[in-house]
Amino acid sequence: MQTSHESPASIGGGMFKKISEQDIKTIASLSRLKIRDDEKDDVLFQLNKILTYVENLQALDTTNVEPTTYALPMQNVFREDKVKSSLDRELALSNAPLKEDGYFKVPRVLEA
Repeated sequence: MQTSHESPASIGGGMFKKISEQDIKTIASLSRLKIRDDEKDDVLFQLNKILTYVENLQALDTTNVEPTTYALPMQNVFREDKVKSSLDRELALSNAPLKEDGYFKVPRVLEA
């Protein structure tokens, strides 16, 4: 599916190596993606365009920009821990399909 954008060959050529058709095949194989022959040119163009965009971002002077983890301020939404009485053991076990000696009994998951 050829679209009306500039040739993939005109993208790249800066800090990043231009992505080749062989790179597309390797990436598709490693990521278990099936890229049809009629899609290769589009994928090649899009990936090279992404690399060009990242290259443009790397050219920006961020000397006085404070690193951030989140775009918005984060706050703790958890409640404060409070000690309180727990559920009665017999009540907790009352609907258990299997119980033994006051504990839930579950099928073995790991072999010894």
